Amino acid sequence: MSISVVIHTLNAEKYLDECLRSVARADEIILCDMHSTDRTVPIAQTHGCRIIHHDPVGYAEPARNFAIGHAKSDWVLVLDADEIVPSELWEYLERHASGPDPGEALKIPRRNFALGKPLWCWYPTLLVRFFRRGCVTWPTRVHSVPQVAGRIKRISPRRLDLALIHYNYDSIEDYISRLNKYTTLEVEKFRQRGEKFTLTKMIWRSFYEFCKLLIYRRGYRDGMHGLVFTVLTMFYQFVAMAKLWEAELRDRRRAAAMEPAPPLPAAPPAAMPTPVPTAAAISPKPRAAVLG
Repeated sequence: MSISVVIHTLNAEKYLDECLRSVARADEIILCDMHSTDRTVPIAQTHGCRIIHHDPVGYAEPARNFAIGHAKSDWVLVLDADEIVPSELWEYLERHASGPDPGEALKIPRRNFALGKPLWCWYPTLLVRFFRRGCVTWPTRVHSVPQVAGRIKRISPRRLDLALIHYNYDSIEDYISRLNKYTTLEVEKFRQRGEKFTLTKMIWRSFYEFCKLLIYRRGYRDGMHGLVFTVLTMFYQFVAMAKLWEAELRDRRRAAAMEPAPPLPAAPPAAMPTPVPTAAAISPKPRAAVLG
């Protein structure tokens, strides 16, 4: 049994060293870089990674699929460059892959950190990240769900010691910047599956996100962090639907501009001129002479 680790990167130097040290026991580490301009590639070279390159497309899925296709081990672990694998999780994955009935894929819980604090309102996020080579592909859409050919098993979210650590957002500015990029990509996903804007969807999705994170997942336990990032997540849904509305508005205006102008109504037929009576016709008739 062998394990390949696959990581996609674009200017990911901040947490990459810690990420790579956490998977140092892997049989191979494939780093798919999208032409970084920082120290990402030199850091990967110091850890003996096999480095391949992919054109930057603005999101991870195409590069992730490309990198998975280069893996040679029996099992594949997919990571972001800002994710850390605790030693307990790595040992669990080794035991799982060697077990009698590991299935084809494993969902792993992930703890998301924002401004240095793990957020309950974003936990648990269960992700298919560990699988047999050849059994999983990612659709080439942003935030898409991987397609698994086979059975999926899961690690209980109660096992916090087995959760991936994700250093998600270091600042609100970082969140807003990514929000703008990803909501534009969400619109492409909506349109690919034929989803249309409605005011009800805009309001309901935003309200649902707020209730889910702050109440159902008890984000109030996160204090101000929970309130701020619950509202920002709600705003993400609102902006995505607003951009869908904007796209449909542009479509309607474009279609209207391309339509031929309606024909002008036909002019009414010209009225016949009224004949002007001649002088003879209007002169008085001579009176008959009276004979005496």
